[in-house]
Amino acid sequence: MIVPLGRALMAAELPVLRAHGVSMWGYAVLLALGERPTRTQAALAAAIGADKTRIIAVLDELQDRGLIGRSRDPADRRARLLSVTPRGVRLRESVQRGIQQREERLLSRLPPGDRAAFLRALQALAALPPAEIRQGEDSGTP
Repeated sequence: MIVPLGRALMAAELPVLRAHGVSMWGYAVLLALGERPTRTQAALAAAIGADKTRIIAVLDELQDRGLIGRSRDPADRRARLLSVTPRGVRLRESVQRGIQQREERLLSRLPPGDRAAFLRALQALAALPPAEIRQGEDSGTP
């Protein structure tokens, strides 16, 4: 049930992303940089589940648009530190509002008690470390 719902929610986000001229990966970058303002390209790619070589084109586009900044890491000249610009923050917040409005419309179909319980359950599951979610996948145990 979760996978089809997740796919439908992602599809519902696409018109919002298109209206703001940002890709799903671009939005993921802006969100991740909002959580931790400066990080290396490799750490960012790992955090959002992207291939570190394939994310470079997304970063190039965001930088060209003035949405993120890149600077050399003083501790490692080979690494680049990323940060979101004020313009990037405004875009991220605008996209978030649009997506949240769509989510709100969906959640409004639930009675208040069910809605609160659903959101608490989602928060609890989202807070689990990825390794805990994957636990048992190599051994075949549930």
